[in-house]
Formats: sequence, structure tokens, C-alpha cells
Amino acid sequence: MLRDIPLPPYVTGEDTQFAVRAVVVHAPRRWSGGVVCRNDASPHPCRLHRWGTRVLALRGLRAAEIAALIERGDPTAVVPPPDRPA
Repeated sequence: MLRDIPLPPYVTGEDTQFAVRAVVVHAPRRWSGGVVCRNDASPHPCRLHRWGTRVLALRGLRAAEIAALIERGDPTAVVPPPDRPA
């Protein structure tokens, strides 16, 4: 089994866009053998989906917001920058 993809030291806007693409393209799909990655049919969640989810969580998105991105299915969806404390 392959280990998880390392997280970036800090999450940039570019990392966030890659993460959105990863969670949307590697979304779960029900199959006769169970839930698999829609992109490569590996067991879900695959490495890229896990990485994307972790990056988006570091960016400040909640699980429900990540699920909404996946449901929308747009790999180019823009995530607004995180709120900065004043």
C-alpha cells in the first residue's frame, strides 16, 4: 500500500485549486465490489482524494463544504481565500 501524499508546508491558492480538482475527479462511485474512485477504480478514498480533502481542511473548509464541492462536480470551482483575523 502506498503512503499518503505529503501535505505542503503551507497551503497556497494553487494548492487549493489542485485539491479541488483532486476531490472532484477522484470522487466516490458505487460499484459492484463496493465504493471505488471514479477516476481509477482504486478503493475509495484514493490517495489523491485523501490529499485533496486534507489540503482543503487545512485551508479552512468544513467537511460539508468539501462534500458540496464534490456534489457540484466542477473541478475548476474557485475556493475563496480564508478569512484573516484583523
